[in-house]
Amino acid sequence: MPEVKKYRPNIGAPRTAPNEEPAAERACDFRPVDTGFTKEDAIAEANRCLDCKKPLCMEGCPVGVNIPGFISKIRDEDWAGALETIKGDNLLPSVCGRVCPQENQCEGKCILGRKGEAVAIGQLERMVGDMAEEVGKAPVCKPKNGKKVAIVGSGPSGIACAGELAREGFDVTVFEAFFTGGGVLTYGIPEFRLPKSIVKREIEGLEQLGVHFEYNSVAGRLFDAEELFNEEGFDALYLAVGAGLPRFLKVPGENLPGVYCANEYLTRTNLMKAYDFPVYDTPIRHGKNVVVFGGGNVAMDAARTALRLGAESVTLAYRRTEAEMPARLAEVHHAKEEGVKILELANPLEFIKGEDGFVSSVKLERMELGEPDASGRRRPVPVADSAFEIPCDVAITAIGTMANPFAKLCADVELNRWGLIEADEDGRTSNPKVWAGGDIVTGAATVILAMGAGKKAAASMKKTLLGE
Repeated sequence: MPEVKKYRPNIGAPRTAPNEEPAAERACDFRPVDTGFTKEDAIAEANRCLDCKKPLCMEGCPVGVNIPGFISKIRDEDWAGALETIKGDNLLPSVCGRVCPQENQCEGKCILGRKGEAVAIGQLERMVGDMAEEVGKAPVCKPKNGKKVAIVGSGPSGIACAGELAREGFDVTVFEAFFTGGGVLTYGIPEFRLPKSIVKREIEGLEQLGVHFEYNSVAGRLFDAEELFNEEGFDALYLAVGAGLPRFLKVPGENLPGVYCANEYLTRTNLMKAYDFPVYDTPIRHGKNVVVFGGGNVAMDAARTALRLGAESVTLAYRRTEAEMPARLAEVHHAKEEGVKILELANPLEFIKGEDGFVSSVKLERMELGEPDASGRRRPVPVADSAFEIPCDVAITAIGTMANPFAKLCADVELNRWGLIEADEDGRTSNPKVWAGGDIVTGAATVILAMGAGKKAAASMKKTLLGE
């Protein structure tokens, strides 16, 4: 019998570098910033894994992916096995590998990261997910159990819930207000971070599992929960409508032409392909001097999109300093690398109208950091007599979102004072037939947290409807 060699990690090997396109070139179009690992890259990175007896990386994953298991398969060059291992817990590896904040989750728990660089788990997951057409096969579904579940919203939480239920033998229908699936994955995240072909492939994978999608279906307007239960015969409902109502600055001139909220700006560009006008009949103002307000990932997406639409100057104005920005470090790095300027400690006071009726400049005031607020970050405080003005012919506000009203219109469920749905950790609401999860419960959060909520809700629905 041949001797089985014990795995020995390549201790001390540097983290495998990402394969990124040159900043000056990628900032001119919507090509992916990172082309991903090759098989050789993946194997080299997998060999850095310590194969811990107690893998803390799994504790950091909201959907509980068997990270050591799929990395082991990569080392053995068992690509099909690696994909099957990941999809046992996560049906959207190509998406999560691209947009999840791994540095705060799985990689943030990696032992190697304590004294050096963590294993590039996100890059490995993405690479394996992208091999689906080459080595993948549809997960095996259990026999139909006779139960029907309706899901409102085809964003990360909705489709994660749909996939889990379909695998358990449920008949699942997803109702989506837009004409295509993916939710924020499609309308919010730009092509250069998440190609829409990837989202389309993942949706098609769910359809292969038997999930049915009803597009152009606005919950609370075309139907409500009682109609779904009493007329359509659904046994349960999962609300995953997101929290996409934009917050506004509430300063004079915010309604001027040329001033956008990030939701509109990104939806026009990503979903409605305004960058290819007039081939796609969705006009958008192409500014020369663009100013974006905010410090999160959405603000970075908007700023980097403006560059790709031809802006000569893009400034990101933030009330605090760069150190307090909630955006991923990688997104801030990529934005600065591409030419976005960070204007720290600046707060907008007023948008100024130009002779053409459009916004022509913005008046701001200087800020300084005071005592910490409820977020734990130091509160920005205005500096007296510090107003100044900078030119801008396009302004984009990306200062967060709130709950939209679809949930209350669709189902009789309790809401909190912010308009978000009250639900327990398993997604149960005040209505025994209705579950909810994702941003409509937590407020704006990450893709993977929304997926984790969908997965928990699916498990709870299974237990309730099947009595298991």
